[in-house]
Amino acid sequence: MPIVVSDAEQVLTRADLLKAGLRPKQITRAVREGRLLRLRRDRYMLAASPSGVDRAVRVGGRLACVSVLVMWGVFVLDASLLHLHLERTMSRLRSPDDPCLPLHAASRRGLVLHWWPLRGDGATLGRVSLFDALVQAVRCQPARAAVATIDSVLHLGLMTWAEVRSVFDALPDRYRVILRLSDGTAESGPETLMRLMLRQEGLRYAAQVRIAGVGRVDFVVEGRLIIECDSRAHHEGWEKQRRDRRRDLAAAGLGYATLRPLAEDIMFNPDEVRIAVRGLARTLRRA
Repeated sequence: MPIVVSDAEQVLTRADLLKAGLRPKQITRAVREGRLLRLRRDRYMLAASPSGVDRAVRVGGRLACVSVLVMWGVFVLDASLLHLHLERTMSRLRSPDDPCLPLHAASRRGLVLHWWPLRGDGATLGRVSLFDALVQAVRCQPARAAVATIDSVLHLGLMTWAEVRSVFDALPDRYRVILRLSDGTAESGPETLMRLMLRQEGLRYAAQVRIAGVGRVDFVVEGRLIIECDSRAHHEGWEKQRRDRRRDLAAAGLGYATLRPLAEDIMFNPDEVRIAVRGLARTLRRA
C-alpha cells in the first residue's frame, strides 16, 4: 500500500501509519525495503530530507533556528551547520547519521544544539515553528545578520510587525536594538547589510530610489553614489550584465557614480566593501 503524505518533510509516528491503513508487518517490510525510513523509535519519514529534518529527528530533536528559516526562504548569513532543538529532559541522544549510535563529541560536529524552551505554536514532530525559529536565530546569529533575517521575514510577508514584536517579547531586552534597526524595506539580505554599513559610516542614503532614465536602484548615497548589491541569482548571464552596464552608463550621464559590490563580499568581506564605499563617498564630497 502506498503511503500518502501532504508534506514531503512530514515526520510520521507508528500511529499515523496504522491510521493510514498499514498493518504492522507492512510497516516492517516498508522499512526493510527502503520505502520508509525509521529515524528512531516511533519516528518515520518517506525519504531523507534535503533540509535535514531526518537528521534532526534521529538525534532526538526537531530542526530549528536558521535551518528552519531557510525552508521558508528567509535570508540567513550562514546555514552550513544543522541547527536542532532538544527538550531539556531529553536523554539518550543519537547520532544524526545512525540511530543505533549515541551522540558523542565526534558526531556533534556540524550540529548546533538549542535547548531554550519553545514558545510559539505550530511546531511539528520534525521542526519548530517559524516563531521559535526566529527567536532562536536572533540569539544565534551576529547582530547584523539577525537584522537581515528580520527584514527578510517582513519583506516576504511571513510575519506582521506586531508578530515580529512578539518575537522580541520572548527575548531578553538586550536584543531590542535588533528590532529597532529593522525596517523590512530591503529586498535581500545583502541590502540590509549594506544599509547597516552605510548607517555605521554616518553616510546619508536613500534606499530603493527610482531615477528617471535609469530605473530603481538599491541605494543613492550622499546624493551622488549609486550602490547596487549584486548577487549571482539576479545578475548572472551576459544579457543581465549588458542591461546593468547600460544602466550604469545612463546613471553616469546624470552625474552618478555606481558601485556594484558582490553580495558575497558584503556578507563575508564587509571591511573591504566599507573601505570602497568610504573612499568613493569621500571623493564625491570633494568634487
